[in-house]
Amino acid sequence: MRMKEKIQALLDEAETIKFSTVEAVEQYRIRLLGKKGELNDLFEAFKQLEPAMKKEMGVALNRLKTAAQTAVEQAKEAFENQGGVAKETPDMTRPVETGLGHRHPLSLMREEIIDIFGKIGFVVWDGPEIEDDWHLFSALNFPPEHPARDMQDTFFVEKRGGADDVALRTHTSSVQIRMMESQRPPIRAIFPGRVYRNEAISARAHCFFHQVEGLYIDKNVSFADLRETLLHFAKEMFGADTKIRLRPSYFPFTEPSAEMDIACTICGGKGCHLCKHTGWVEILGCGMVDPAVLENCGIDSKIYSGYAFGMGVERMANLKYRVNDLRLFSENDKRFLMQF
Repeated sequence: MRMKEKIQALLDEAETIKFSTVEAVEQYRIRLLGKKGELNDLFEAFKQLEPAMKKEMGVALNRLKTAAQTAVEQAKEAFENQGGVAKETPDMTRPVETGLGHRHPLSLMREEIIDIFGKIGFVVWDGPEIEDDWHLFSALNFPPEHPARDMQDTFFVEKRGGADDVALRTHTSSVQIRMMESQRPPIRAIFPGRVYRNEAISARAHCFFHQVEGLYIDKNVSFADLRETLLHFAKEMFGADTKIRLRPSYFPFTEPSAEMDIACTICGGKGCHLCKHTGWVEILGCGMVDPAVLENCGIDSKIYSGYAFGMGVERMANLKYRVNDLRLFSENDKRFLMQF
């Protein structure tokens, strides 16, 4: 029996089952919800599914689990309230049975991004969340007067002044610097991680969020390479028919710089509230690595060139799962998390 059909059959049973004895309730609980029960087998099979099927099957499995637990709890309560039926004495030696947890939507999105870039040769690098001024700002070509150095945007751990400042990282670009300092080209890596900004918490902004940045350094790397890489990513993430556009922008560490939009996934480019009736939604920033940044890391900019890009994981999750409030990702509301 196919997984979907089996889940539906068990769900129909859970929603209609009637018990004649307390023993029958316990037998049903062990068969379906026990450690070696049918539901556990289904969750094991769920791990092997293709990513495209996991969302639908995950929702169905959670619905089945809730229905079965409800049927057992209601039956036990009914038998306990019947006259002449002794209340079961709980077995205090029985191991505690807990339900299987859910992958957080941001974890699911992060892994999907890593998987897409991993298939075209990008490795994963990580770095510290508390950074010094050099790796966070100076090596990335941020001038001393840049607004990102202001305390309104950055959480400083130690505000000593200039090069001696220590802060919570505001982007994972600092990990790019650490990699370029320690590795010789060719470099092809992505840098997922949590970052921090001194911003008011709202539906559209938070004081911490998650990024995935990418870096490719080699001989003769061009802007065309960057565009084709990002087009591949967009099609893998949002579908083969996805269209992109690149708009000129400015970042201190890339030149030229651009912001990338995709055709709105809700209206298909016709215009709606999500895209503000433009037909396009911004998803990331990118550009060619500024030669000064390469030189700061000891890489000869006359021989090597490269591109970099960065995206917000929450932004991707908003578009993929159609979540319109950033706060939901960090409030641990089970009603929200169980949908994934």
